[in-house]
Amino acid sequence: MINLNSKIYIAGHTGLVGSAILRKLKSKGYKNLIYRTKKQLDLKNQKKVQNFLKQQKPEFIFIAAAKVGGIYSNNRFKADFIFDNISIQSNLIHSAYQNNINNLIFLGSSCVYPRNCIQPIKESYLLSGELEKTNDAYAIAKIAGIKMCESYNYQYKTNFKCLMPTNTFGPNDNYDLMNCHFLPALIKKSHQLKFNNKNEIILWGNGKAKREVIYVDDIADACIHFMKKKIKETVINIGTGKDYTIKQYAQKILKQILPNKKVLIKYDLNKPNGTPRKVLDVSLAKKYGWESKTKLNDAILKTYSHFLKTI
Repeated sequence: MINLNSKIYIAGHTGLVGSAILRKLKSKGYKNLIYRTKKQLDLKNQKKVQNFLKQQKPEFIFIAAAKVGGIYSNNRFKADFIFDNISIQSNLIHSAYQNNINNLIFLGSSCVYPRNCIQPIKESYLLSGELEKTNDAYAIAKIAGIKMCESYNYQYKTNFKCLMPTNTFGPNDNYDLMNCHFLPALIKKSHQLKFNNKNEIILWGNGKAKREVIYVDDIADACIHFMKKKIKETVINIGTGKDYTIKQYAQKILKQILPNKKVLIKYDLNKPNGTPRKVLDVSLAKKYGWESKTKLNDAILKTYSHFLKTI
């Protein structure tokens, strides 16, 4: 049974989700937390991962380490995304089994579901249709992680759980406009309007694609909730169950960051829209007693406040 003194390893503790998990664990009084930077431990090196887990023997592992990016980088660097992610997750999952570490949470992504999926998306819709082409390499890597956890649970009776978060944002996000996700890109573009004479913002695609987003601290809360929860399913969606168009997100962010400036929203139709709509069915998570808590406007303000500290 996991308790406040249990040894817990957070893989990817400097990233968006991993850093939130670490903050949340510390705030709840967990004392025996271990983590390593990329320089200290190359998670793509199977032997090093195996030796690390053999020496440390954590009782629980959070796999938040991954190569992530937005539409451009996912589509441009497919080989990197599929190789890096399969390597990282396979090394951690298999080495956990080899060292009798039977409890872990693998963090996937809502992009594992088909492009033209029935909405809202249930966990059972996995592998029921064609993936979105712009991020299929990343999605296939994450699907491989899910199936690996399922297979080890089936064959070796491990307790590996897979949480599928929707689009996540918050402190420690990536704001590189060529590699980040749409919401941090909107925050950065809106902020830049404070310091130039322009009064327009350009969105990729037509702005009609619909997305669900969740504040990263809510993801961390879900991770700790399910760390302690006994469940029979391997895959659980984590989201808010609400979605808006990209244009609506732009309007909300502009209202928060530039309340007194009139900004024209334009569209770059040469850029892809990505999946037309993506909102998760979160009824299974609610059945197990978890739901998101942070309101969207509050989450945007908190994220922008942290963004200001990084520039």
